[in-house]
Amino acid sequence: MQDTIALPPKPSSNELVIDHELVERFGGRGPRYTSYPTADRFQPRFEPANYTQALLERAGRRGAPLGLYMHVPFCRTICYYCGCNKIGTKHQEKSTEYVSALLREMDLVTSLIGRNQRLSHLHFGGGTPTFMLDEEFAQIFEAIGRNFDVAPDGEYSIEIDPRTVTPKRLWTLRALGLNRVSLGIQDFDPLVQAAVNRIQPYEETRELIDAAREAGFHSINADLIYGLPKQTLAGFERTLELTIAAAPDRVALYQYAHLPQLFKPQRRIHDAELPTATVRAQLFERAVQMFGQAGYVFLGLDHFARADDELAIAQREGRLHRNFQGYCSHDSGDLIALGVSAISSVGSVYAQNEKTLSAYYERLAQGELPICRGISVGTDDFIRRDVIQSLMCNFRVWWPAIEQTHGIVATEYFADAIADLQPMHDAGAIRIDATGIEVLAKGRLLVRAVAMPFDRYLRQGSSGATYSKIA
Repeated sequence: MQDTIALPPKPSSNELVIDHELVERFGGRGPRYTSYPTADRFQPRFEPANYTQALLERAGRRGAPLGLYMHVPFCRTICYYCGCNKIGTKHQEKSTEYVSALLREMDLVTSLIGRNQRLSHLHFGGGTPTFMLDEEFAQIFEAIGRNFDVAPDGEYSIEIDPRTVTPKRLWTLRALGLNRVSLGIQDFDPLVQAAVNRIQPYEETRELIDAAREAGFHSINADLIYGLPKQTLAGFERTLELTIAAAPDRVALYQYAHLPQLFKPQRRIHDAELPTATVRAQLFERAVQMFGQAGYVFLGLDHFARADDELAIAQREGRLHRNFQGYCSHDSGDLIALGVSAISSVGSVYAQNEKTLSAYYERLAQGELPICRGISVGTDDFIRRDVIQSLMCNFRVWWPAIEQTHGIVATEYFADAIADLQPMHDAGAIRIDATGIEVLAKGRLLVRAVAMPFDRYLRQGSSGATYSKIA
């Protein structure tokens, strides 16, 4: 896998200007580019042997960065807005069987890559990872320590539901080795919480943020969502005030995508209770203003970080990266993903696990890696991935670096994409010159639209996927 292209040695501004005319003109829908090719291009006829081969080749790259992702799908209650792969259950014993499956999958992987590879990134996502018991986390960490060489300065994170975690439990998770935590908030307005089936008082969330800081977590992230039912500008301003007062290091501000035809829980949300497009725009604009005034910088898409946070520093230094878990301050390199529906990225292969629990368990019981689809990427994909990641992470792409890395003449190789972007240049959203492309302040909300002309798969036609709104 290629590293993200380094920026030329000059500082980059984090300024964001919201230009409604440009958003209206160049907005629309598009991929979020947590990967390239994007997951909707994965093939169901993908041969699992390709992933096995990629893991065997990984055995010879012991010094290269390596990350581990674990997907835990269980939730005790289902939030109506959620579009994640999750399973609602109150049966705690479900996690016992699941942990055993995770450990079997880990053993299968390490039998191919070899034990004691250096691990520098770890992330637990879901669902609700903290559905698992403390002793089950201890089992997992014991297995990780047995199979991997865990870097002492790595990034080890977990998503938690504040309704299921106590301050004491945070200390337990920290003692196991986790050093970054992400808390789901969404909205503190009781009316909004009732409308989405997520009752979560501010006081208990604030207590956990304070406890995470006291326990020594290196970074604390808070997730918010705008566009939820019954949200108002006044109510959301109060949520923003409370969030800023809690002072998380990072904030992810997602736009709610109402797709009840795809996600059954969303059918409990009434269309008439959703804010209008105008109100949604006001909610986001107010958040940008308030986070900016509070000292947060806009990283891109829907992410903000305090100016002294490692993500903001990484962006200023041109080494911010992006993967399936979002932005990270260092390249996680190959990513091995365990659990139902989890997506691995190893060498030139993306591979996704079975999406249903029954199929996942069945494949593991047969001693097989539970791969259901994926894609093998080639030279052109690596080139375009570097360009897209540089735009998404650093708001610019520098042609000399692309040319040096890949041996191409960038302006010739991407002549069609550069021509397609000329209207955005003329409108002042981006700047195109002989050295590359820079996304300017009033084009930063549109960075996905800037990346899309470099996506060969989009040029070939639609995959049938429903993408989220760009802005």
